[in-house]
Amino acid sequence: MVKLKDIADQVGVSVSTVSRVINHDVSRSVNEDTRNRILEAAHTLGYKTNKIGKSAKGKRDAAIPGFHVGCVVAVPQNKYNHPYFSIILEGVERGLSSQGYRLEFIHSMATGDDLSELQRLVKDHGVDGMIVVEGIQPEAYQWIKKNVRAVVGIDISDHEVPVIAYDRVAAAKAAVAHLIAKGHREIGFVGGPGRYGDIQREKRFRGFQHAMDEAGLAIDPEWIINVNWDVSQSYEMMKEAFSRQVKRPTAFFCASDMMAIPAMRAATEQRLRIPEDVAFFSVDNIELSQFTSPPLTTIHVPKMEMGMIAAGTLLDYLKRRYTIPVKIWVPHELKLRHSTGDHS
Repeated sequence: MVKLKDIADQVGVSVSTVSRVINHDVSRSVNEDTRNRILEAAHTLGYKTNKIGKSAKGKRDAAIPGFHVGCVVAVPQNKYNHPYFSIILEGVERGLSSQGYRLEFIHSMATGDDLSELQRLVKDHGVDGMIVVEGIQPEAYQWIKKNVRAVVGIDISDHEVPVIAYDRVAAAKAAVAHLIAKGHREIGFVGGPGRYGDIQREKRFRGFQHAMDEAGLAIDPEWIINVNWDVSQSYEMMKEAFSRQVKRPTAFFCASDMMAIPAMRAATEQRLRIPEDVAFFSVDNIELSQFTSPPLTTIHVPKMEMGMIAAGTLLDYLKRRYTIPVKIWVPHELKLRHSTGDHS
């Protein structure tokens, strides 16, 4: 069975870009050359779209078997191609295809204006189940819960639906505890705000804070760098921070690899040696993290498995095997590399 990921790999674009072209989603533009290459690849690979038949009463044609599953992601997938989210989405596709189903669409909720497009996709595809990846706008989320038969979340906060997640607080705490055990006493934080718009309420910051508090170490507010989850801001703000003639931390905990990698470049451009002058520990273990210079120490998050478990869990609820909302915690693992002076 040909998947959206197969087309994305052949063309060299993100999975969500393929989804938008295949599903005629015009909420975000795709240039004509890319669109043509995607359609050509889909034809060559033998990808067949499901046409949703409608009866006079507007219900899905009963001859079409199985369940129809959609996916909503809280970030614009075309931005940086999000290597963290793309692996989760691949896991969702694998989990569905292993049981004979496929992902109808992937929709990114960049702004509140995307709700009408989401509503159209749900209606056009006759969606029975939805996987929501991270927190989306409350209005859109409540509409999904009201209008879609079964919902499963990945890294969302809702006790009313099944959720698959890793313990972000514990992961961050373990990372910072490792830095402290290596002798670091001044540790900075690089990241962005959580769903409430406050960086200090974000789970990875809370883990950082817990580790510092337990060790009796002070946090310098000057070195809590809010880069708003933006790669360019991470580079520019860290470059400016390192250029200041002030005492700097000897280590930084970064809330994601995508924030750590530009921060590391900013450090090296200021002639700081990693890890001798400043160490870096991050979260996610995206594929690129092992190829930075030096290789980035990070927390491995089982992204593929999270997607696969979410898909299987959603199908279980659609088949009414379970009714109570469960929370499934997946384990994380420290990947110790040279950016903290460790050797993998």
